[in-house]
Amino acid sequence: MLNSVDFSGRPFHFIGVGGIGMSALAYILSRQQLPVSGSDLRLSHITQRLKENGVQIFWNQTAANISYAADTAGGQLPQVVCSTAITESNDEYRAALEMGCPIFHRSDILAALMARHQGIAVAGTHGKTTTSSMLGYLLFKAGIDPTVVIGGEVEALGGNAYVGQGEALVAEADESDGSLVKLMAKIGIITNIELDHPDHYSSLDEVVEIFETFSSNCDVTIACWDCPTVRSRLSPTLTYSLVADSGADYIATDIQQSAQGTWATIWEHGEKLGKLQIGLLGLHNLSNALAVVAVARQLGLEFSAIAAHLPGFGGARRRFDRRGFHNDILFVDDYAHHPSEITVTLAAAKLQSTEALASGVARRVVAVFQPHRYSRVASLLQEFATAFGDADRVIVTDIYAAGEANLLGISGQSVADTLAEHHPQVEYAATLEAVQERLIETLEPGDIAIFLTAGNLNRILPDVMAAHADLSTPPTVELLSGV
Repeated sequence: MLNSVDFSGRPFHFIGVGGIGMSALAYILSRQQLPVSGSDLRLSHITQRLKENGVQIFWNQTAANISYAADTAGGQLPQVVCSTAITESNDEYRAALEMGCPIFHRSDILAALMARHQGIAVAGTHGKTTTSSMLGYLLFKAGIDPTVVIGGEVEALGGNAYVGQGEALVAEADESDGSLVKLMAKIGIITNIELDHPDHYSSLDEVVEIFETFSSNCDVTIACWDCPTVRSRLSPTLTYSLVADSGADYIATDIQQSAQGTWATIWEHGEKLGKLQIGLLGLHNLSNALAVVAVARQLGLEFSAIAAHLPGFGGARRRFDRRGFHNDILFVDDYAHHPSEITVTLAAAKLQSTEALASGVARRVVAVFQPHRYSRVASLLQEFATAFGDADRVIVTDIYAAGEANLLGISGQSVADTLAEHHPQVEYAATLEAVQERLIETLEPGDIAIFLTAGNLNRILPDVMAAHADLSTPPTVELLSGV
């Protein structure tokens, strides 16, 4: 399949080009001066960036788009790229099949690009976007000038993709549909392994098998030794850990956390490298940074350069993304949608809350949760029930289907009821409009409001912030310093 992807000038056409993964690939190809077109159903800042880089975008998904792409290429049929979400029910996809276009999954394009570079693939159930973004940022700042393909947006890189002149290509390796097994990387990272996509996998064992294949396809595998599944099931080349006596190759000790960031002493094969500071909150992000250190050292970077550049990384969009202060309320947007992700995100918020309380300011952590996919919620309901311990108040809205049919009889109300068995302050608001109304009515100065969603919950953020902006009082200094 890799050899059949044609980079010699044959056009590419992306069905659903505005998706975060699809748009990154379309951007890379367009910046390599290849003809690229695509379709999507709505305008966004992502599609606007593609248009500015010469990508022809159609605002519908019809058979005519394929014909037009062929006509503009002198009759040459385009190479059609789609994601797992595109099926034969899509008119544009059916037309591509009927016309005999070469059709590739987006992972095929990524695999072909990686084969042309020194590939660094970042895999894991959680932390892929932050780790790949941090690594891409570091290599960019250190002068390695990588090409970067990520599932989030990084301000320093100009978005979710960057085309460098160096040999390295940093990319996320997506396990959600098993496609990461197509990637042949020089270096592979595995941050952790959990069951997160029960719509695709029936058991954790199936997930592990996918990661085992991925690891075997990498020349060097660097994995988190603090993940029990990794430790018991895989044999990585190098390991990293936040536990001093773990025996890992890369270790962080003397860990300190505050609302301004995280500090640690870093060790490599038992030898002290030095002190590292990152501006991100939470031990999970220190673990991500340790993976980045391990890769950077494999690439020959001096630790002094690593330590000099990493503090400047501000995180990826929608990963504890501070959207603003209004009426002395901190609004945070986060992509967390798995119990483990929610736990560490709320722990980071609680850290800010605890530090504020020590200075005499009472701050509540208000978690606003939109469950994502019926299959995930049903499979992990009891884990979700105990993931909100660091929230002072929880608001649950209905489940974002993400294209799934509700065959399991589960609802946002049942999620809220289950959470309420473990948490004293849980309420249910069925619609986004109801959530917005409750937040405008009940958020108080000093609150830290965290929107937890992989769906569309964050679309109400601007209106909620605007309503509280009308009531604004100057924010306190201690929270401003944490931005």
